[in-house]
Amino acid sequence: MKKNFSNTYIFIYSAVLVVVAALILTVVSVSLKPLQTKNQQAEQKQMILKTIGVEATRDNAAELYAKYITEADGYYRFDGGIVLPLKGTGLWGPIWGYLALDNTSTVVGAVFDHKGETPGLGGEIATDKFAQRFIGKKMDTQAIHLAKNADRDNPYEVDAISGGTMTSNGVTAMLAKAYDDYSKMRKEATE
Repeated sequence: MKKNFSNTYIFIYSAVLVVVAALILTVVSVSLKPLQTKNQQAEQKQMILKTIGVEATRDNAAELYAKYITEADGYYRFDGGIVLPLKGTGLWGPIWGYLALDNTSTVVGAVFDHKGETPGLGGEIATDKFAQRFIGKKMDTQAIHLAKNADRDNPYEVDAISGGTMTSNGVTAMLAKAYDDYSKMRKEATE
C-alpha cells in the first residue's frame, strides 16, 4: 500500500530534518573545538621543536616545548638561536613553516607545511627532503630564495620545487617577509 504525502508534509519533514542535523553538527563542532585547538597547539609545538632537532609527540610536545623554547617578542627562542615563524600563500591555499637560525643567522633546521598544495609538486614542501635544502643557508644580509638550478654554494639560494612554481614563489615570499621582520628585530635589539 502506497502512502501519499502532501507537499506541506514533505516540506515540514525536510525542514525538521535539516534543523536537527544542523543542531547536531553545531553541538559536535562546539564540543570538539577545545580538542581541536589543543591539537593545533601541539602540532605547532612539534613543528617548532623539529626545527631545533627535538622530535616530539602530541603527548609530550608541551613538556619538551617548555624545556627547550622560550617566547619573546613574537619569536621562539632556543639555546643558541631563534625560530622564525613563516606564513604565506601557495598555489591552492596557505603555506607555513618555521626556520631555526643559530646566533650567526645560519639555518640549523626548517619545517614547512601546507593546506592543499598538489601532492608530488607543491606538496613537496612538507617533506624532510625539501626542509634539508635549507640547512646551512644564511639569513643575515638577505633572505633565502628559491631558484631553478640554484647554486648550492650560494648561501641564499635553495633549489625550487620542480613543477611547483607557484608554491616555490610563495615560499620565497614568506622567507622575504620573515627576513624583513627578523632584520627589524635585530636592528631594534642593537639600538
